Amino acid sequence: MKKLILAFVLFGGIFNLSAQEEEEEQKQGWTKEGNISLLFNQSAFNEEWTGGGTSNLAGNLLFDYNFNYLKDDFTWDNRLLLDYGITKQRSDEFARKTSDRLELNSIAGKQVQDSNWYYSLFLNFRTQITKGYKFGEDETGETTRTEYTNFLSPAYLQFGPGMMWKKSENFYVNIAPATGRMVFVDKDFTSGPDYTDGDYFGVDANKAMRFEFGASVSGYAKFDVIENVTMENLLNLYSNYLEDPQNVDIDYTMNMKMKINDYLSTNLIFQAIYDDNAVKGFQIREVFGLGFNYGF
Repeated sequence: MKKLILAFVLFGGIFNLSAQEEEEEQKQGWTKEGNISLLFNQSAFNEEWTGGGTSNLAGNLLFDYNFNYLKDDFTWDNRLLLDYGITKQRSDEFARKTSDRLELNSIAGKQVQDSNWYYSLFLNFRTQITKGYKFGEDETGETTRTEYTNFLSPAYLQFGPGMMWKKSENFYVNIAPATGRMVFVDKDFTSGPDYTDGDYFGVDANKAMRFEFGASVSGYAKFDVIENVTMENLLNLYSNYLEDPQNVDIDYTMNMKMKINDYLSTNLIFQAIYDDNAVKGFQIREVFGLGFNYGF
């Protein structure tokens, strides 16, 4: 419950900031917008450096494409996100991923008279692109890695009807109290004599899918903090009615872009995930670096 309250307080503050902005007149028909960003981080130390440290190189690719439709009292917003990052330290045998996310969000709404409320239907799909590993050491001290995840393992599909409060394409909240959720995995990860039901993202032994039914709340807010500084926020909450409904899954992402010019920016990305079927605790990710941007 504390985690849920914290998430609402955080997004509530963003709500207050966004609600103060004037609503922009929206264009009818299709509007499309995309952006590609490359973030780089690098540190280097020579052998004589006495302060400690390891040379490393890291990169992060962000692809963001929006294709939205508006016709009178009908709205349909779609967004495709790709976020992939990798880092390599000089002393490590293997490169390691810092992020890996492929996500599609789609939400359609029919306006309730002349208000900011809409009858809605949403769909969310997310997975990863490449293999993920757990790292360890063998008896000789050498680094080992064991494949733990892969493309479509896991993959999450959520969909359901609800009500959406929408101020603009840059700010909305959707409430879906009857949400179906499916978790897809590779059956190879749930097979074997030592596997226990639920150990791999909640999926039972020798199964490739888990079905859940619950409530979903999602929100999106994008606004200018100050001139040339834009903050984008995505929040997704989910509670499974069928099992431990008090354990609310949380997925919050913040991307702050500090524009230098049309092609360069400094980006700060922060993500916090809580999913007790994956790991018993918060997963935290933070990326900060110089970005090369291309908008289309």
